[in-house]
Amino acid sequence: MDEKIDLRIIKTRTNLYQTLEDLLKNSSFEDIKVSDICSHALINRSTFYSHYNDKYELLSDYIESRKNMLAKELEKNSSIKNTKEYYLELIKLLLDYIDEKKEVFQKIMINNKNSIIMDIIYDAVSKDVIKHINSETHNGKVPSEIISNFYIGAVFNVCVEWLSYSSKYSKDDIINYIDALIPNDLL
Repeated sequence: MDEKIDLRIIKTRTNLYQTLEDLLKNSSFEDIKVSDICSHALINRSTFYSHYNDKYELLSDYIESRKNMLAKELEKNSSIKNTKEYYLELIKLLLDYIDEKKEVFQKIMINNKNSIIMDIIYDAVSKDVIKHINSETHNGKVPSEIISNFYIGAVFNVCVEWLSYSSKYSKDDIINYIDALIPNDLL
């Protein structure tokens, strides 16, 4: 039997996620207090504490929800078998995901040097790349963990570069540069 989902809980958590995003645009996570979150979300502290023990638990839940959203986007890339096409599509999906909330990502990156959002992206991309490498057959000369870390670093840093200098490079420019850099016989 399916358990009934309480829409009030979903609404409150969605509100708290949005509030956390809004506050992270202008402050580091360390500077944000539960009272700031409650005030901005227009909820009582008791409501906050009925959902979370502290701001760190909210952050953890927020991170998990963002990872799941990004993972769902990256799953769209599962039908591609050619490794070069896989990485190009991965970059496209990731840039589209970032572009949807570009201003949020940029401000969070500026205000939170040890950016939580960057950790979310890195973790989600890492899982997708490892899954892809494990499903591929490669020559075995290079361990899959090394291949994974190499390409994760490349994908991640290209996305950070684009986010930092998006007025300098378009999404299409980034895709074309990646296309030129990735060899056809990748593995």
